[in-house]
Amino acid sequence: MPKMKTHSGMKKRVRITGSGKLRREQTGKRHLAEAKPTKRKRRLSGTVEVAPSHVKKAKKLLGL
Repeated sequence: MPKMKTHSGMKKRVRITGSGKLRREQTGKRHLAEAKPTKRKRRLSGTVEVAPSHVKKAKKLLGL
């Protein structure tokens, strides 16, 4: 059986921490930012942990 390729879309969106947790950027900051309050844009900056319900699928796509 051939090696499974890492899903290129997932590898761009998620990174793995040293302890093996998955981190992702928050959504809602890419465009239409002028209309959003500064407070909301600040809150959306930084990374958050991938939801527990999505971890299994994300790890499979990353080949973990």
